[in-house]
Amino acid sequence: MSGELWEVAKSLFPGGVNSPVRAKVQPYPFYVRGGQGPYIFTEEGKALVDFVLGYGPLFLGHNPPYVRRAVERQLERGWLFGTPSRAEVELARKIRRHVPSMEKMRFVNSGTEATMVALRLARGYTGRTKVLKFDGNYHGAHDYVLIDAGSAASEYGVPTSAGVPEEVTRTVSVCPYNDLSCVQKILSKEDHAAVIVEPVMGNMGVIPPSKGFLSGLREICSSTGTLLIFDEVITGFRLSISGAQGLFGVNPDITTLGKIVGGGFPIGVVGGRKEIMDQLTPSGPVFNAGTFNAHPLSMAAGVAVIEQLENGNHHVVAERAAKAFVDSLDDSLKLTHVVNRVGSMFQVFLGVSEVRNASQARKADREAYLRLHSSLLREGVFIPPSQFEALFTSAAHDQDVVDFVVRALRNAVRSVG
Repeated sequence: MSGELWEVAKSLFPGGVNSPVRAKVQPYPFYVRGGQGPYIFTEEGKALVDFVLGYGPLFLGHNPPYVRRAVERQLERGWLFGTPSRAEVELARKIRRHVPSMEKMRFVNSGTEATMVALRLARGYTGRTKVLKFDGNYHGAHDYVLIDAGSAASEYGVPTSAGVPEEVTRTVSVCPYNDLSCVQKILSKEDHAAVIVEPVMGNMGVIPPSKGFLSGLREICSSTGTLLIFDEVITGFRLSISGAQGLFGVNPDITTLGKIVGGGFPIGVVGGRKEIMDQLTPSGPVFNAGTFNAHPLSMAAGVAVIEQLENGNHHVVAERAAKAFVDSLDDSLKLTHVVNRVGSMFQVFLGVSEVRNASQARKADREAYLRLHSSLLREGVFIPPSQFEALFTSAAHDQDVVDFVVRALRNAVRSVG
């Protein structure tokens, strides 16, 4: 079944897929018929415990009834109007309540769009051209952020994508993650509109910020008139209901959100201080528009997800499952390794003892990781087929699931070496 679909797909899509990482499962991707709770079900009928979760958005697990009912209610009323709807106001109010640095916001359709608007907004507000990013940080698939961009660069062995003009690359400075001295040196020599950062790196595996790194960025940016952008597309509403900025106590000037805040539907959000956000059209000169901005289905799903997160112990359950998996990895693996975990996101790096930046992550044994991926898949557990992605747990990864995964992991590590 999956094999037959794959043969057709190769004739329809470049590389057979619509996002590159999906092609990395060998010998070909399995196709999914559906999902429920912590499980996805393949076309062949096999149940897999899912640690990918759509690459992060499904914090409540697959097909949670509360979110499904909210979307069904919206479907009954209609799903695209070209005018505002009540749900976008409700979702924005909830986001601002939990992420108060986002005084005003604009809904778009993806994390890529959100970071693209954030950088345009920073340039428009400051009148400056250059931006600074960090090696290994991934901020989506637009030209200005594809330089040294996490898995996008590391998986394919190139610092940037073909098709990105050299003129664009000259407007982007790059520093190693967790290196404040590099940031200080660059910003003291030349004006930059913004520093954009993943507060916890999630597309180079998982790499947490060193103590003082985020607060140091805040101080340097404030002293140089540079806007600080937190890309919380992955970490927003995952590391806490206030995201990474709530967890680490550092407020950026601009925040981008996605994934969880859309409940598994396409979404991106850019928000920040009022005087910055008011530079967006129609109140200011920085252009943004979109037919599907604030799509009613995404808004309804987002409201439902946040309502669930406001009630109950969802973060506790997800983090407990992540810790159990990490502890079992540490107990089972005989190879030198390090497991980086922040809350309910984590990754294991084999053959190295420390990963604090992208350069160290690239030294990990990727072939051993892929053997672990394949072995776990045979045991009924799906982890990302790439060293440079993150594993995620959800509120649906309960103790029974954890017990199964721990047993599966003990069997799987025998093939790692």
